[in-house]
Amino acid sequence: MSTSRPFRSSLRVVLLCLATGLAATSAAAQQLTVVSFGGSYQEGQSKALFQPAAKALGITLKEETYTGIADLRLKAKAGAVTWDVVASGSGSAARAGAEGILEKLDYKVIDISSFAPGLASDYCVGGDVFSTVLAWNTKTYGEKGPQSWADFWDVNKFPGKRAYRKGVAGALEPALMADGVPPEKVYEVLASPGGIERAIKKIKDLKPHIAVWWSSGAQHAQLMKDGEVDMVTGWNGRFDVVAKDGGKVAYTFNQALLDYDCYAIPKGAPNKDLAMKFLAEISKPQYQAEFTKYITYGPTNKKAYELGTIDAAYAKRLPSYPENAARQLPIDLDWYTRFEAQAATAYQNMLSE
Repeated sequence: MSTSRPFRSSLRVVLLCLATGLAATSAAAQQLTVVSFGGSYQEGQSKALFQPAAKALGITLKEETYTGIADLRLKAKAGAVTWDVVASGSGSAARAGAEGILEKLDYKVIDISSFAPGLASDYCVGGDVFSTVLAWNTKTYGEKGPQSWADFWDVNKFPGKRAYRKGVAGALEPALMADGVPPEKVYEVLASPGGIERAIKKIKDLKPHIAVWWSSGAQHAQLMKDGEVDMVTGWNGRFDVVAKDGGKVAYTFNQALLDYDCYAIPKGAPNKDLAMKFLAEISKPQYQAEFTKYITYGPTNKKAYELGTIDAAYAKRLPSYPENAARQLPIDLDWYTRFEAQAATAYQNMLSE
C-alpha cells in the first residue's frame, strides 16, 4: 500500500520544521550575551577578553551595557533574564549570590589554581584588580592635590566641587576614614551598631559640596575629562585613560579601596554551560595580561605576570603592585554580604532628603 502524496508532502514539511528548529536551537546555544559597564573599561574587555575568547570558542558574542547588579535584580524579579555573563564589583556580586540571583560557579571547569588568594568566590570569578581612589583636577590643585579622605572632606583647605558615588558600594569606607577611623578598623565600625549611620552622617555633612552623584565609571571619567568637578571618588584605571587623553587628573593610592571586578552567571541564564566555558577561557593568564594594556587594572591570575608581556615599569602602576596595595584598604566581602542591603536603603534615604 503506497503512501498518499498529501501525506508524504505533510511529512516533509514536518521534518523540515523539525530540522529548522534543531538548527535554530543549536545556533542559539552558540551565542552568549555578556553585559558590562561601558566606556573605556568595556572597550578594553571587548578587545582583550570578550571577542578573542568568543573566537577561540567558535561562538557569537553579543555585548550590552548596564549600571550594575541592581539592573539584574530587576530582570530576575520579572523572570526575564536574558544575560549569560555579567561583569560586577565583588561586593555587589557577593550580595547577589547570597540573594540567589547568581549561579554557583563550577571550578572544575574554571581553573583558578594560579589566582591570587581571595579573588574568586562561589558566585563570581575575579577578572581584574582595581582601586577606588581619590582623584583631583590638577588644573585646580596642581600635582600635589588632596592626599587623604580627610582632605576630600576639608572644604576650607580644598575648596571646589566634589563628585561622589550614587550607589553605596565603596561610599561608606572613605567617610569613616575622613571621620578619623583607622583603615584597619573601618569594617569593624561599619559592622557595629550605629556604624553605618555614622558614615552616612559624614557624607551628609559634605552633601552641599557634592555637585554630581555619579552612577557609572564612564560618567565619573567624563566629569574629570570635561573638568566639571575638582575632585571625585572613582576607579583608578578610568582616570589613567582620561590622563592619557590629555585630561587634567591625578590620584593617590593612599587610603584607596583595593577591590576586584569579577564575572558571574545570572540564575536562569539562557546558556549556563557555555557561559561557564567562556569564564574559563577569559580567566587564562594571556587574556588578563592583554587586558592590562587597555586599562591600569591588575590581573587576578598571577601567571599573567610571568608571561613577559607586562612591562616591569608599567606593573608598578597597577593597584595590586605590592607597594600600592600596602597603602590601601581591601574590600571586606563578608561585610557586603551581611550589610549592603541595609546600608543601601539608608544611603538612598540620605540622597533623597
